[in-house]
Amino acid sequence: MNNRERLHAIMNYQKPDRMPAVHFGFTPEVIERWVQEGHISKDILDFEDYAYEAEDLLSQKLGFDFGWHAARVTTTELFPFFEEKFVEHLDDGFDKYINCDGVYILQRKDAKSIPAEVGHLLEDRASWEKYYLPRLTYQEERFSQAELDRLKAEQAKGNPIGLHCGSLCGRLRDYLGIVGLSYMVVDDEELLEEMFCTIGDLCLKSVQRTLDTGVSFDYAHFWEDVCYKNGPLLSPAMFEEYTAAYYKKITTLLHSYGIDTISVDCDGKVDALLPIWLENGVNTMFPIEVGTWDASIAPWRERYGKAIKGVGGMRKHLLAQDYAAIDEEIKRLKPLAQLYGYIPCPDHRIPDDAKWENVQYYCEQVKKILD
Repeated sequence: MNNRERLHAIMNYQKPDRMPAVHFGFTPEVIERWVQEGHISKDILDFEDYAYEAEDLLSQKLGFDFGWHAARVTTTELFPFFEEKFVEHLDDGFDKYINCDGVYILQRKDAKSIPAEVGHLLEDRASWEKYYLPRLTYQEERFSQAELDRLKAEQAKGNPIGLHCGSLCGRLRDYLGIVGLSYMVVDDEELLEEMFCTIGDLCLKSVQRTLDTGVSFDYAHFWEDVCYKNGPLLSPAMFEEYTAAYYKKITTLLHSYGIDTISVDCDGKVDALLPIWLENGVNTMFPIEVGTWDASIAPWRERYGKAIKGVGGMRKHLLAQDYAAIDEEIKRLKPLAQLYGYIPCPDHRIPDDAKWENVQYYCEQVKKILD
């Protein structure tokens, strides 16, 4: 079997010849450290962040089969992005910038954590219509023939390819900030609905444009990241009100093209949003971030049965420990993998402290998890 055939077998609850070793990318810091340790050539640092070429090289050397990445053949992001600019240096050592989303952030040069948001260009109808609405309307220039050609080449090698369907809530939350999004419900609900519809229409048109190329995608994928350790950052009722109709439209379109594995990337505790996704066509959770809330597909499978599938759920931090820790994790995941409809995968990018030999060992062991 090739990787496409393995993916389709597992997601249709059939037994493949073996489990594929799947990843979700690598942090720049771990790549730099592996270069310093001599595991890979320093030439890999010349690639852009998360470049496909760099990931292909790492996958081959480590033993991964493919990464769970969906391509943006037609981008659903701001088009164009805002120009990133330095704003000012503050006395406490922080630098203030405006980033590509029009968000004012604070960060230190030596910091690795997510920057602090301290302001947003998007605040009201005037800023929406001047800066964002023109950047969130469909244009043919959004389509990338080069990206489509790359996907065709991957598929020709027997690897699965995914279609990125955009974000129906998460990116708007980025533009407004969670506080701004929360206030907008009261301050200008009509404008908020217009924002959600604008983004929903853009995602729908972009997906249709890509499907019209005739390429047969193996799965489709959304991105949200609207949860944290205790649950959603916004009420499930609000999420359903503003996103459900567009999820349904897009997933119905995907199904009409024979795409039956439809995943969503959402970190944090997602349990309260699961019914909304499942009722509106999304059936695969990713990356099942274990976190302090101990996420697993096990209780979801007990509640929803085969209606829910998953990719992820492997505790990535164990890759910094030893073989024994990885053996225990494989033992924990084995009964879940043997139910099918589930592919183990580190629950985020391979972290900074992951040991090269541990990642190789994990790849070897996960391929044998169905034995």
